[in-house]
Amino acid sequence: MFNKILNLKTEKVSVAAFIISVASFFSLLLGLLRDRLLTAQFDVGKDLDVYFAAFRIPDFVATVLVMGAISVAIIPIFTDNLNKNKEQAFKYLSNLLNLCLVALVVICSILFIFTPQLINIIAPGFSEDKKLITIQLTRIMFLSPILMGISNMISAVLMVFKRFLITAISPILYNLGSIIGILFFVPKFGIVGLAWGIILGAFMHLSIQLPSLFKTGFKIQNTFNFLDKDFLQTIKLTIPRAIGLTASQINLIIITAIGSTLVAGSVTFFSLANDLATPIIVLVAVPFAVAVFPALSSAISKNDKKDFLEKFYSVFRQILFLIVPVSGLCYILRAHLIRLVFGAGRFDWTSTKLTAACFGIFMIPLFAQGLIFLISRAFYAIKNTAIPALVSIFSIVILPPMAYFLVWALSFPNAFSYFVAYALRIEEMKNLAIVGLPLAVGVDVLIQFIILLVFLKFKIKEIEYKNLFVFFTKVLFATIITMILAYVVRQLFGGFLGSSTFIILFLQTAITAGFGFLVYAILSHFLKLPEIGAFKSFLFAQLGQLTATFNKSKIKT
Repeated sequence: MFNKILNLKTEKVSVAAFIISVASFFSLLLGLLRDRLLTAQFDVGKDLDVYFAAFRIPDFVATVLVMGAISVAIIPIFTDNLNKNKEQAFKYLSNLLNLCLVALVVICSILFIFTPQLINIIAPGFSEDKKLITIQLTRIMFLSPILMGISNMISAVLMVFKRFLITAISPILYNLGSIIGILFFVPKFGIVGLAWGIILGAFMHLSIQLPSLFKTGFKIQNTFNFLDKDFLQTIKLTIPRAIGLTASQINLIIITAIGSTLVAGSVTFFSLANDLATPIIVLVAVPFAVAVFPALSSAISKNDKKDFLEKFYSVFRQILFLIVPVSGLCYILRAHLIRLVFGAGRFDWTSTKLTAACFGIFMIPLFAQGLIFLISRAFYAIKNTAIPALVSIFSIVILPPMAYFLVWALSFPNAFSYFVAYALRIEEMKNLAIVGLPLAVGVDVLIQFIILLVFLKFKIKEIEYKNLFVFFTKVLFATIITMILAYVVRQLFGGFLGSSTFIILFLQTAITAGFGFLVYAILSHFLKLPEIGAFKSFLFAQLGQLTATFNKSKIKT
């Protein structure tokens, strides 16, 4: 069975996308379970602030340099070489792996030496004791970018060989490693066990893929050619993508730095709320944007702008149709979701309320954040990577002053702070300044969204936003009605059942959410929104194709 999983090939793109989506869902569930275990065992203000701050720099290195940048550039170059000669493709891969391994070791070693100075930058508000622990955890975690960097490059190559299942399993093992660290390493090593859990997860992420890589015929070669034309082309393709990823990571570092100066636990509240909001984007917006990208590129290569616009409009509507009601219901159920996912052990009511407030704010611009993935790929399809990168850089410029201003505006009683507190139902909370962090991120996202739309209109003059805006108003209207009725149901069940236990809270949340989606489906039918039928057909089609793929593989075995 293990050998079958390692070597299962997925021929259909739609089935591959579905496998990745399902695996991503389970990986995200494990990630949320990890966060629940963290909040149950550790002090929010002392320990978890340290953990999330320590994660920032290693995650920056892994995300910017390899996971999201070089790994994307590998696929087209490796494919070109593979079509010419398999041995040539493997030589390119060996050279790339060797050079990147050396580069990652050198970079992480330098950062290891200067970790104290870096922590002073990203967590200036921490006490000396918290800084020392943060430095210790960060230095251990610098092993992670090295392992994850190599592993993600291997993932890119395995995708070329259509080994999608094994690449989809590896992120699950990464989160599983983190959970093992919490359950088994922490009791023995203390808080540093969290860092070793991250390293275990990275090792498992890499080791599960190596057998599949060697099964393709790959053998490591002793090549170190910095002047290789394919290596230089890889770096060239990496730079624009790296710039965009750098911007998002720098923004997180800025938020961490500001949060470290606020009340203890602020970094944790923001990070947990962001962790809970991320799955919605990953499961709803990203699959659609990724799936349509080849079709958009194909339409542009054929100079068929009509086909390009039809596909762009269709996916734009589908993302709006799904993400707006989901974010609306999550806003209504924000405190319930936070209590269900994180409300254990040492995570008290104050922590719940402030994290829920941050999560609620993340829900408001979530549609824009999801659509940015689509709009960026529209730019990539027309071979313009500069505009998304420049917009990302612009976000770095505006976020810090906006964050400082909003944190300041919410730090004392005034009309603005009263309005925010009332809207989020946290009037009794004294630490409102933390809410300024997700608020700044939300405004920043909306600004990026608007700028990208404007520039896309300049680049593709045929594009029209009027019908999309009309569609958005219909979806928003249906969502508002859904939220009102769901709120009534939530209050009714809360009055009858209460919310004292996990089971009751789960039932209350599930019933309210289920009722909300039913109302939204009915309203969509009356508003004549065809996306609900299209989504239903798509879901059943993917389930059928996935079943057929596994049955076919079983017969062959």
